[in-house]
Amino acid sequence: MEYSYSYRFMLVCSVLVLCLNTRGARCQLSDDFYDYICPDVYTVLQQHVYAAMRTEMRMGASLLRLHFHDCFVNGCDGSILLDGDDGEKFALPNKNSVRGFEVIDAIKEDLENICPEVVSCADIVALAAGYGVLFSGGPYYDVLLGRRDGLVANQSGADNGLPSPFEPIKSIIQKFNDVGLDTTDVVVLSGGHTIGRARCTLFSNRLSTTSSSADPTLDATMAANLQSLCAGGDGNETTVLDITSAYVFDNRYYQNLLNQKGLLSSDQGLFSSDDGIANTKELVETYSADAHKFFWDFGRSMVKMGNISPLTGDDGQIRKNCRVVN
Repeated sequence: MEYSYSYRFMLVCSVLVLCLNTRGARCQLSDDFYDYICPDVYTVLQQHVYAAMRTEMRMGASLLRLHFHDCFVNGCDGSILLDGDDGEKFALPNKNSVRGFEVIDAIKEDLENICPEVVSCADIVALAAGYGVLFSGGPYYDVLLGRRDGLVANQSGADNGLPSPFEPIKSIIQKFNDVGLDTTDVVVLSGGHTIGRARCTLFSNRLSTTSSSADPTLDATMAANLQSLCAGGDGNETTVLDITSAYVFDNRYYQNLLNQKGLLSSDQGLFSSDDGIANTKELVETYSADAHKFFWDFGRSMVKMGNISPLTGDDGQIRKNCRVVN
């Protein structure tokens, strides 16, 4: 899908409103932050993300998820990248799940050679997510830049603050509200599940057991196929989140929900649960029928999410190595 100048202009202009309305945003981020101090940042990011996705197309989804999980804990400060037993990457929602760290490391190494101590790890994560979406066939959106890197990780914040696929929709909406996002953002950003994969441990609760039948909101044929995939495994087997276009960023995720083919409880719940019927079903139906609106709203929600409590000015630091503080 191509976008006109007017589309980009309208999206950039809407950033001003988003900045004013997003909790914790300091309105100091801009889309031209590195244009004069490190103009090669965009080329370096594009080359690395493109190469990583040629090796493994799934990496686009992994980089998107990395940005999401970073922003929901301590804001978009790159704290998810920090090593250490108490790091966010070892929190329950992230352990053996969040990926893409090596791609970020390689990007950072190149940028440190070109413009040392200029580009933050937090901005690398944000830009990498944007290119991951774009190279998957999704919308272009202006990634605002100028974040600085956090000094501490927050493992307990990740354990408690990240939305879980096992939670009811009402609880997920509340966690979005807690960081300044709304119900529309819940539905739009869930659409990121049009790409990527999930482990059996994240959806096996919907499958039949010796004491219960499969989730009635899960398509019977899909349930049987998932049962075969996960039976006897350790929970780490994976399958695609979108069974109709696994590696293409489009609106078929929402069409799947209409046909009871959402993989996670939190996905199908947007359309089928009581909370979903009351709060999110209408938006699911809208995006299932209008890919252009989904793309527009996705770009808007990503900009909004990227403005969650950024460190700017003299706060934080520019890490030389994304895994450790200077």
